[in-house]
Amino acid sequence: MTTHTAPQHRRRAPRALVLALPLALLAACGGTDQPAAPGAASTAPTAASTAPTEREAAAPRLVLTYDGGLVVLDATTLETVGSAQLDGFTRVNPAGDGRHVYVSTTGGFRVLDAGTWAQPHGDHAHYYTAAPVLTDQLVPAQEPGHVVVHEGRTALFDDATGHVVVHDSDATGDPDRAEREHTTPTPHHGVAVELTDGTLVVSEGTADARTGVRVLDADGSETAASDACPGVHGEAVAADEAVVVGCEDGVLVLRDGTLTKVEAPDAYGRIGNQAGTEASPIVLGDYKSDPDAELERPTRVSLVDTRDASLRLVDLPASYTFRSLARGEDGEALVLGTDGALHVIDPQTGELVRSVPVVEPWEEPTDWQQPRPAVKVLGGTAYVTDPARSMVHAVDVLTGEVWRSVTLDVVPNELAVATGEAAHAHEHEQDEHAHDDEHAHDEHADDEHADDEHAHDEHAGDEGAGA
Repeated sequence: MTTHTAPQHRRRAPRALVLALPLALLAACGGTDQPAAPGAASTAPTAASTAPTEREAAAPRLVLTYDGGLVVLDATTLETVGSAQLDGFTRVNPAGDGRHVYVSTTGGFRVLDAGTWAQPHGDHAHYYTAAPVLTDQLVPAQEPGHVVVHEGRTALFDDATGHVVVHDSDATGDPDRAEREHTTPTPHHGVAVELTDGTLVVSEGTADARTGVRVLDADGSETAASDACPGVHGEAVAADEAVVVGCEDGVLVLRDGTLTKVEAPDAYGRIGNQAGTEASPIVLGDYKSDPDAELERPTRVSLVDTRDASLRLVDLPASYTFRSLARGEDGEALVLGTDGALHVIDPQTGELVRSVPVVEPWEEPTDWQQPRPAVKVLGGTAYVTDPARSMVHAVDVLTGEVWRSVTLDVVPNELAVATGEAAHAHEHEQDEHAHDDEHAHDEHADDEHADDEHAHDEHAGDEGAGA
């Protein structure tokens, strides 16, 4: 493993590190508080194979998939801290508690303990790390699909059954956690997200045609619905809990309990992958306009303003894929292009602010499961995978500095971030919806325009961030 050190000038650290508490404050708690025992709340170890080490601050980690398993890196040094072998194609999604990552694999959503967590203690927290462990804990699913995290609640969707499970994010490691469950009338490749008042936004459709969304209150009663969203795919939550769901002819926006259709400027204007952030009322999305393309390589992205339900298209100097969309901590719209650059867009004006060279120019593979560069953001840093060179790069979003790079022994594919912060103690990593989609909201090859989509009949996984 080869590491390239950062330039001499001070780099911008991930926000989780910026929020580190003074040593004096931590010391004031004394040494009497020990991390909770395995099996307790998810802020404590659930399966650590080594004794935990207390840290001065949160220690975020990166979880990468490769053909044959998982690799976990320290997000600051990019050094490998653990790995696990796992057969088949797998997907990874943050569980929302800062510590665990859901691994979509055969049988359901399996829990990876990334080995970094925070234990709240009054007005501050203690931070710990341990060796990562791929646990035996599993949320059963025949075809594990999207994982969406929002405001301390995590929603998991089973494409084979239409079954939705929602639980407190900070109870991810607790096998006895309370769960909210819902099953759609007909199974489909779908998505669900729960809002802070208990509102559940869930997609509707069949295996052949996804058509729209339903909005349910905390008791499960329908409060709004729309079937004006052909090919529904992908979701993102913006400021003030406005939800955007993608369609083949625009998007649906849920704001203050009302669903509004935003039409695309083209008869076929597919927005299937979105990236939102609570720092902005505007959602970044992809945009495809050729319904007959076997593999469309779009060069425009969409910006949906949830305040007035308007849509703007932005031209880019290169194409991109479903793993290319992310948001900066100040709401910047980020797109990783096939020209190898990270393009930074002002979401308010649609202006291309700057383009930062990160990797060599690349071409999107025809098989969506094949590795291609991906981007995830934590604080002020964008993490970019570089499969062609088996590398990962850390980029300062504000300055454009590539402040650290590392060469791996494997070819990275998917990427997720474990922040090391307790639930609610950090800003959500977007795409994340993540996040992912983290978030970036990618798509399954279960509809006729699924060139960049994940086929759940070929694997048992999906990434966060949208349906």
